[in-house]
Amino acid sequence: MPEAPPPAPIAFIDLDAQRRAIGPAMEEAVLKVVRSGRYILGPEVAELETALARYASVPFALSCANGTDALALALMAWDIRPGDAVLVPAFTFAATAEVVVWFGATPVFVDVREDTFNMDPASLEAGIETAKRLGLVPRAMIPVDLFGQPADYARLLPIARRHGLKVLVDAAQSFGATWNGTHVAATGDMAATSFFPAKPLGCYGDGGAVFCHDRETLELLLSLRVHGQSKDDKYENVRVGMNGRLDTVQAAVLLQKLAVFESECAARQRIADRYNAALADVAIVPRLAPGNTSVWAQYTLRIPGHDRARVLAALKAEGIPTAIYYPKPLHRQTAYAHHPVAGNGLPVSERLAAEVFSLPFHPYLEEATQDRIIAATRRALGA
Repeated sequence: MPEAPPPAPIAFIDLDAQRRAIGPAMEEAVLKVVRSGRYILGPEVAELETALARYASVPFALSCANGTDALALALMAWDIRPGDAVLVPAFTFAATAEVVVWFGATPVFVDVREDTFNMDPASLEAGIETAKRLGLVPRAMIPVDLFGQPADYARLLPIARRHGLKVLVDAAQSFGATWNGTHVAATGDMAATSFFPAKPLGCYGDGGAVFCHDRETLELLLSLRVHGQSKDDKYENVRVGMNGRLDTVQAAVLLQKLAVFESECAARQRIADRYNAALADVAIVPRLAPGNTSVWAQYTLRIPGHDRARVLAALKAEGIPTAIYYPKPLHRQTAYAHHPVAGNGLPVSERLAAEVFSLPFHPYLEEATQDRIIAATRRALGA
């Protein structure tokens, strides 16, 4: 008998499904910009910034070129410099620590909680003391809302205030999420997000935004975003800045995507609920902390006691793609291994790096495909 054909592949994140759903409106919005000739800081950019601020219940939003620039602009506005310490989680993407190093400051890595993957308040306290022992000045912290769930701000913010730390919320994966009814972008002194295509709210290239609470900070960010330009004279640079603008085409794309964002977030929650109900007996499934909502940027399982490589190979054989976020915590990576860690080490970050993997997840994932993923995952885990 002929061999059975291989199973049809499944997209890990199906961006084309979204394009099909909103294609005509998206294409018209992009063509409108192309026809206008206003490709840099066209009217769609300001329209997007107003819409983002309104959505997040924050006074001001400033768009920028990408999520990394969003983090950097905030640190530049605070004049983070050599001798300063910035507390960051080790279990996250490199950009969170990278921007600290750009300005000559020192990232101090702290551990995360096993239940949420987010910054551990006790480790934050230890990290602050570590920084002080090293003669550094703790100036800021960058909690990350990993995989779309807000960090433990009810405990983190009082620690920051007690020690005089600025709080920059890294909402690269969590724009749209809330804690106790407050949007993550309204949390802390400033917040930064990313519109990388795979994010819950993503554009067709790179993009980002910074959120702040006062006009003075906004004016400073506006200047920093365009080479430190004066407000009154574009050829008078009053400070060193960057070229960090979001282009008009991406703003137009994001305006269209923002219109369907709420419905997509609701779909993400429904899919996460189905996954949780079907997989809770074979793996440690992600759970929301009380008072939190999530935008489910990723759906990440923990499988302690299993051979992860074998499990992923079994899923691959059934046409199920997977990803590992993140296989190595930042304090173990070459570029950052010489920077300090909180207390006596970061055991949770290291344990999670060995246990986690993520399943295909996006708001257009059909139930039949979900069922196929669930069944294959259960088989791979020996259920």
